[in-house]
Amino acid sequence: MNKNYYAVLMAGGVGSRFWPISTTEYPKQFHDMLGTGTTLIQKTFQRLNKFIPTENILILTNERYNELVLEQLPLVKQDRIVLEPAMRNTAPCILYAALKIQKMNPNGVMIVAPSDHWIEDEEAFAANVTACFEKCEKEDVLCTLGIKPTFPNTGFGYIEFDKSDENQIKKVSQFREKPDYETAKDFLVQGNFLWNAGIFMWSVSTIVNAFKAYQPSQFKLFNDGTSHLNTAGEKGFIAENYPKAENISIDYAILEKSEAIYVLGATFDWNDLGTWGSLFDKLDKDDTGNAVVNAKLLSENATGNMIRSPKGKIVVVDGLKDYIIVDKEDVLLIYPKAKEQDIKKVLNSVKEKFGDNYA
Repeated sequence: MNKNYYAVLMAGGVGSRFWPISTTEYPKQFHDMLGTGTTLIQKTFQRLNKFIPTENILILTNERYNELVLEQLPLVKQDRIVLEPAMRNTAPCILYAALKIQKMNPNGVMIVAPSDHWIEDEEAFAANVTACFEKCEKEDVLCTLGIKPTFPNTGFGYIEFDKSDENQIKKVSQFREKPDYETAKDFLVQGNFLWNAGIFMWSVSTIVNAFKAYQPSQFKLFNDGTSHLNTAGEKGFIAENYPKAENISIDYAILEKSEAIYVLGATFDWNDLGTWGSLFDKLDKDDTGNAVVNAKLLSENATGNMIRSPKGKIVVVDGLKDYIIVDKEDVLLIYPKAKEQDIKKVLNSVKEKFGDNYA
C-alpha cells in the first residue's frame, strides 16, 4: 500500500432523517441499516482499508462517539480518532485533520469521505480515488467525485463541469445548490452536471494552503497550535480553540472560492442512504414489493413499504402502501414515504412533547 495515502472518515453526524433508529446517542453510521451484519462505518472503513494503510485512516467524530468508534473499529487506535469538542460544520474539522496528517507526512494525499454511504463496486471506487490521488500528487488541485444523475433529484447539490474538457477528471465550473424540480430536470438535459457526493481528495499541502488563502483567520487559529498536534498537548489546545472556529462548510469555505477544483464522474453505484426512502430503494423487495430489515412480515394488500423491526419480530401489515414502518423498543413510527423529509420536524415535535430521551 502507498504510505502517502490517507483517509478521513466523517462520522460525527446524527442522521436525524433515520429516526427513530438513528438518535443523537447512537447515530445511523453505527447501525447495520441494511441488515447485512456490518454497520455503515465498518463497511466504509473496510472499503478504504483495501488501498489505504490502517494506520493512515483517521476517524473524525464528536467526542460523545469515541467509545462507539473504538468498539466498532478495533483496528483503529485512539490517536487516530480526531474528536470535535464542538459542532462547527465540515471546514474546521477538515483543516484540523489535514494539519495532523501534514505533520505526520508532508507528502500525504487524503480522501475525506462520509462514513454512512453505500458503495458496492469497491474496486471501481478504489480506482476512482487512486486516479484523483495521482492528479493531486502532480498538481495543486482539489478533486471531488461526482455521481451521474439518474433522475432530477432536488435533495442533492450539483457539480457543473466544463463541457469542453475532454479529460477523465474535468474542471469544475461551479457548485450548484439543491435545485427545484424544473432546474434539476434542466441540469439532466444539459448533461454536464453531477450529484455532489461529498467525497473529496487533495494533498495536505494544497488544502492547507487553500485555507491559508481563503480562510486566513481559521488557518491562523489552528496553525498556531501545530506544535501541539499529535502530542499530549493536542487535547488541551483543541478544547480551548476549536469552539472559536467559524461554523462553516468546506463547500462555502474553500470549494466555491478555489479556481482549481476538478471532478471525476464516479464509475461505481452509489447511495447516500440519507433517508428511509433511499434505504428502501437500495434493499431487495419481497414478493409483495416491501423492503424488510430484520422483521418476519405477514402482509395483505400492502406494498412499497419500508419495514424495520427488532430481529425476528413478527410484523403484520394490511392495507398500507408506500409507508415507513419502524419499530424500536419504545418508539413506533408509521409514516408516509412521501413525507420522509418531514421526519426531522416529527422528531422535534416528539422532543417538545415527550423530552429528549426519544431523540
